[in-house]
Amino acid sequence: MGTLIFFGVIIAVVVYIIAVYNRLISLKNRFKNAFAQIDVQLQRRHDLIPNLVETAKGYMEHERETLTRVIEARNQAVSAKKAAAAHPDDGQALTALGKAESALSGSLANFFALSENYPDLKANQTMAQLMEELTSTENRIGFARQAFNDAVMNYNTYREQFPQNFIGGLFGSFQEAKLLAIETEQARQTPKVSF
Repeated sequence: MGTLIFFGVIIAVVVYIIAVYNRLISLKNRFKNAFAQIDVQLQRRHDLIPNLVETAKGYMEHERETLTRVIEARNQAVSAKKAAAAHPDDGQALTALGKAESALSGSLANFFALSENYPDLKANQTMAQLMEELTSTENRIGFARQAFNDAVMNYNTYREQFPQNFIGGLFGSFQEAKLLAIETEQARQTPKVSF
C-alpha cells in the first residue's frame, strides 16, 4: 500500500512538471506569435517610408538632409526588426529594435514638421494617401505592441511564480522575455498629419 502511494505521488509530480512545462511553452509561443504581428505592421511601415520620401523629394529639394536621415533611420529599423524577428525572446534584440524605431519615429516627426512648410506637397494626393496609411499603420503597431507586451507579461508572470520558476529553471530554456519599449516621449506620440 505504501509503495502504491509512493508511485502515485511520483506520477502526480511528473504529470504536474509536464503540465507546467507545456504551459511555459504555450506562453512563450504566444508572445513569439504576438511579435510576428508587430513584425507585419513594422514591415508595412518600413515599406511606406521610401514611397513617402520619394514623393516628397520633388517638393522638398532643400531638405535632402532630412530625407536622407529618414531613409537611414528606416534602414536601421529594418535591420533591427530582422534581428528581433529571428529571436523575439532576445532582450538585447528587442531593446535595439525599440531604439531604432524610436529614432525612425523622431526622423518622421521632423519630416512631417518640415513638410508643413510646403503647401504643394501637403496638397499632393499621393502624399496625403501615404501619410494617411502611415498614420493608420502607426496605430496598428501600437495595438500589436500592446498585445505583445501583454503576452510577455503573462509569460514572465507565470514563469516567475513558484513552483514554475523552479521547474522552468530545471530546463534552462525559459529566460525572462523583454517588453518592447519606445525610448523617447516624442516617439510615443502619433505623427500629426494636417492638410
